[in-house]
Amino acid sequence: MSHSAQYIPAPEDAENPSASEAGVLVDQQDADHSSSGSGGTGTEGAGRRRESAGTKDPSQGPWRDALGKTGARAAQLLLIAAVAAVLIWLLLRVKVVLIALLVALILASAVAPLVRWLVRKGWSQMWATIAAFVGIVALVGGVITGVVFAIRGEWDSLVSSAEEGWQEAQGWLTNGPLPVDTQMIDDAVKQVTDFVTSGSFASGLASNTLTGISAATEFITGLVLMVVILFFFLKDGGKITNFALRWFQGETRAKVAESADRSSEVLGGYVRGTATVAAVDAVLIGIGLMVVGVPLALPLAVIVFVGGFIPIVGATVAGVLAALVALVTVGFVEALIVVAIVIAVNQIEGNLLQPVVMGRTLSLHALIVLLALTIGTLVGGIFGAILAVPYTAVAWAVIQVWTDRYQTGHDPVLGDDPLDAKDRARSKATLGQRLRYRQMRGQAETGGELGAVEHDSRGERRAEERADAERAEAGQRDA
Repeated sequence: MSHSAQYIPAPEDAENPSASEAGVLVDQQDADHSSSGSGGTGTEGAGRRRESAGTKDPSQGPWRDALGKTGARAAQLLLIAAVAAVLIWLLLRVKVVLIALLVALILASAVAPLVRWLVRKGWSQMWATIAAFVGIVALVGGVITGVVFAIRGEWDSLVSSAEEGWQEAQGWLTNGPLPVDTQMIDDAVKQVTDFVTSGSFASGLASNTLTGISAATEFITGLVLMVVILFFFLKDGGKITNFALRWFQGETRAKVAESADRSSEVLGGYVRGTATVAAVDAVLIGIGLMVVGVPLALPLAVIVFVGGFIPIVGATVAGVLAALVALVTVGFVEALIVVAIVIAVNQIEGNLLQPVVMGRTLSLHALIVLLALTIGTLVGGIFGAILAVPYTAVAWAVIQVWTDRYQTGHDPVLGDDPLDAKDRARSKATLGQRLRYRQMRGQAETGGELGAVEHDSRGERRAEERADAERAEAGQRDA
């Protein structure tokens, strides 16, 4: 029997290239002897092969254990956080353009259905855009003008009444049945005052103050830019969407189109619904204040309307302010009546107006709304507080479109699905939109040259990929 040496790879060779290169020389006689059943066993031969490899498994390196994998993941998260921080910093450098763009997008989403309706009625695209544009600018301008004139003449009286009301409430707290430490209240008031008067809160309007040449210039620039962007969104919104979709193909194009549709519906529904609910709240609370006899009913109603665009927090702050003014001007009992009116209106809003007017536009948990408001206020001030909630809802809708990891429906272990079927992005697509998405998914991938060079790089790349796949398959067959 010849003693020829044969190369037999060790079992670890598939994961250990060093062991594969070293190999294991096994005597052919030992292999024959083992196969005949006399002498050693297969287990002993495997043990000799493992010992002869003599190389360290790279899977046991410093980055392969649990701690190493955790460190690598932490480094990735830190890198992502650094990129996000740099992006936020850059956006804050151009906050005037960013705020103008976001406000224009919300207003365009709210008015776009009117433009489409006018076009279906026979109007040209240009005249429908002009009519809708003039209407929304006149409406927003009228509201802002009304707010300014309603508050400007009574602002000093409103502030002094609120301060006196707070002092009386503070005295009642310190001398009431459950006395509260005055120093603790003063510290809390000081912290709130410092935050409101700081640049973090006021930066959303124009600067640290609303006075000054740079602040006024910044505000006017943002306003003019917003108006211009709004006009082009209304006029060429369809073309902009068409242009963006042409960069994608197949399923990706369908998902981008659905993301755009859901975002427009969320933003438009939020603005229309919030404006309607805020107007109803302002009217009801204003009537209640007039009946009670509060002298500053009109400016307080205006503040209620503005506060309606800040979910949860805005209505609460407006109600507290109205109660404080009533406490100073008319008395303690009337202030309690005002509190009862504000609570009743809030209940009507939450249980009747919002479900009917807004439906399931936001589909956000109250905790998410509060967190979005807090982060938006810290980052963007007043405008951040107003824009945070609708764009958080947009982000959630887009996530639903692109993810397929969430398990819907009942689970035998977890129980019922906390996400209502009516809150899913899928349920908000119309039949026409579903057919459109299906057609996009079924389209063949097409592309053309935007430049003058006649070179089909797409076809060449596909040919190379097919050739590589064929060579890999031939190599596997030979092996």
